[in-house]
Amino acid sequence: MKPNFIQKITNWGNFPIVEKEMRSEDSFKRIKEFVLSHNEVIARGNGRCYGDASLGETVFSTKKLNKFISFDRLNGIIECESGVLLSDVLEISVPQGYFLYVTPGTKFITVGGAIASDVHGKNHHAEGCFSEYVTEFKLMTENGEIITCSREENADRFWATIGGMGLTGIILTVKFKLKNIESAYIRQESIKAENLDEIFRLFEESENWTYTVAWIDCLQKGKNLGRSILMRGEHAFQHELPQNLARQPLRLKKKLQPTVPFYFPGFVLNALTVKIFNLLYYKKQTRKEVKSFIDYETFFYPLDVITDWNKIYGKSGFIQYQMVIPKETGREGMKQILETIAASGNGSFLAVLKLFGKNNPEAYNSFPFEGYTLALDFKVNSKLKKLVEKLDDIVQQFGGRIYLTKDSMSRSSLTNYLKNIQSSKFVSLQHKRIINNNS
Repeated sequence: MKPNFIQKITNWGNFPIVEKEMRSEDSFKRIKEFVLSHNEVIARGNGRCYGDASLGETVFSTKKLNKFISFDRLNGIIECESGVLLSDVLEISVPQGYFLYVTPGTKFITVGGAIASDVHGKNHHAEGCFSEYVTEFKLMTENGEIITCSREENADRFWATIGGMGLTGIILTVKFKLKNIESAYIRQESIKAENLDEIFRLFEESENWTYTVAWIDCLQKGKNLGRSILMRGEHAFQHELPQNLARQPLRLKKKLQPTVPFYFPGFVLNALTVKIFNLLYYKKQTRKEVKSFIDYETFFYPLDVITDWNKIYGKSGFIQYQMVIPKETGREGMKQILETIAASGNGSFLAVLKLFGKNNPEAYNSFPFEGYTLALDFKVNSKLKKLVEKLDDIVQQFGGRIYLTKDSMSRSSLTNYLKNIQSSKFVSLQHKRIINNNS
C-alpha cells in the first residue's frame, strides 16, 4: 500500500491553508518518476513566501535537495542544489569574505525559490535582482528531461523560469556569483522623515548608497502622512570598524534566538496596538540622524532573530501586500495608498518602502521596475478583502504591479502577465486562481 502523503500545507502567512499531497525526494531519478506519475505538480522551497504560490494539487518539496556541489573561492562562485537555504550559503561564504549580491528580508528561503521569485533586496536600484548573478541552473521539465539553462543555453527557458513562480519545471541545481566583502558589518545611517515628501527626497538623495530602505508609519494622516525612518548602508571595510569589531571582522557573535511559542489571540493585534507600536518605533530614535555599525543579520534580517514570529498574527494568519508604482507617479500613488490604509483602520506593523531601479528587460517575469515599492503586513479579517480591492484599484490606476510571491488575495487583472508562462503540468493554486478569474 502506498503511504498517504496528504497533509495540511500553508506558507509563512498561514493563509490560505490547504490539504494536498506533498512529497520530497533527493534522487533525480525518483523526482522524474514523481513528475511523470502526476498530472499537476508545483515545486515548493521552504514555504517562506507569503502568498499561495507554492501550493497546488500535488506539491514537490525541494527540502531534500540541500547539498553544496562546489565553492570556487577564487572567483566567488557557488554551485548547490535548489533546496539549499540562503542562510546555509551565508554560513559558509561570509567567513571566506563573500556575501550574497541580492538578498530578500529573510535568509530562510531556498536558492530555487530565490530564482522562481527573482527576489530583490534593499539594493535593487544599485545591483538589480537575484537573477543578475545566476550563471546557470538545471531544470527538470514536464517530461522528466533535465536541461541546463543559461543565457547561452536554453535561454528561452532560462528567462521564463526567472520570476516564473515554478511554472516552467523543477529547479534542481543552481550556479551563482557572490560579492567580495571585508567584514560582516554594515555602515548604517538612520534618518527620520516627518512626512512622505521628506522620505521621497531622502531616497533621491541616497541613490548613490548601495542599500536603502525605509520603515513607514502607515496610520499617519495629514501633515504626518508617510512619517518614516530611512536606513541606508554600505558593507563596512575592515579599517572603518571600531577596534572591538575589527579584530574578527568576518565573525559574528552568536545571539539568543527568542521564539513565539503559540499563536497570539485575535484581539491582541488591532488598530490601537498597531498605532502604539508605530509611535514607539518612530520615537525610539531620539535624534534626527544616527550613524552606526551593525552586523549584516540585524541590517538585512531583523525578523529572522525571532523564531515563528508569524504566530503573532494569530491563527487566522496574515497577508503581505506589495506593489510597485512607477517613479514618475510614485509620490501621488503612495499618498493615495497610505490615505486609503489609514482610513480603513487596517494598520500594518511592518510597512517597508524601497526604491527600485531599472530592471533587466530580458527578465520579463520579474516583479520590479523603476519606481517605489511598498510592502505591508495585514492581519486577515473580514474587512481585509475590501481594502485589498481598493488598493488594487489604486495600483492599477497608476500603472503599478503587485508581487506574485506575496499575493493570495488580489484580483487577476493585475497579474495577467503570469498567463504568459505556458505549462501543462507545473501548476500552482495561485496560477489556477488567476486563470479561473480570467476565464
